[in-house]
Amino acid sequence: MNTIIGMLLVIGSVVGGFILSHGHLATLLQPYELMIIGGSALGAFLISNPLSLIMKVFKGLPSLLGGSKYNKNAYLELLGLMYSLFVKARKEGLMAIESDIEEPEQSELFSKYPKVLKDHHALEYIVDYMRLIVSGGMNPFELDNLMSLELETHHRESEQPASALNRVADALPGFGIVAAVLGVVITMGSLDQPPQVIGEHVAAALVGTFLGILLAYGFVAPLSIAMEHRARDEAGYLEVIKSCILAQVQGYSPQIAVEFGRKTMVSSLRPSFQEFEEYLKEQR
Repeated sequence: MNTIIGMLLVIGSVVGGFILSHGHLATLLQPYELMIIGGSALGAFLISNPLSLIMKVFKGLPSLLGGSKYNKNAYLELLGLMYSLFVKARKEGLMAIESDIEEPEQSELFSKYPKVLKDHHALEYIVDYMRLIVSGGMNPFELDNLMSLELETHHRESEQPASALNRVADALPGFGIVAAVLGVVITMGSLDQPPQVIGEHVAAALVGTFLGILLAYGFVAPLSIAMEHRARDEAGYLEVIKSCILAQVQGYSPQIAVEFGRKTMVSSLRPSFQEFEEYLKEQR
């Protein structure tokens, strides 16, 4: 929602200010200038990035129109799942959760927490390391190193789409200048025309520069920053999983293990101790 409101505010402020300053809106409608800038930027984007990264960018852009899925309810479900897993493992033994982590989609325990079940990365992260714990053979220090290594790799990969989009934002003012230069070339070829025609060509050239700058700093750069925030939201979610699992491996009780995870959360999303207790009571 913030993305949509922000875009409308950018458009409304720029266009509204232009019209109130006695500008003619039709002057800004230069589809060929937009084609030069947008097409060139898209072409450069395709040249500079592998197909897999291009698909991630286009797949991630629509998700920015809504809010982040990593809200307080999502964190409550995550803590509830980790607590349930740890309690079952403590009461019935580690082998009791083997069927749950081997087929989480068929697990009655996991089915109580649909938000986690729908999150592919988080689900895979949980079941992979719980599977290692069940199989044994790794001490907490080794497990910590392995989990951190995977998180670092995941963080680098998840931030690549934002970085690729940010490079497009850096290039857009340059493509705006290209459009303006081409407009000047057209103007120079029309010097035998009436002043009104020449003025229209000059205006179109200047609009090219305007569009390049506006698209860069009003839309594409903010979208890249928003995409970066989404990547960090996911990273924080995975960090909570890591904290819970490591605490459990070190022998803490389920309640204390999930408390390690709760303390890892940012304050704006962290449920209070009482909220989590109430959530657990509702799940029973």
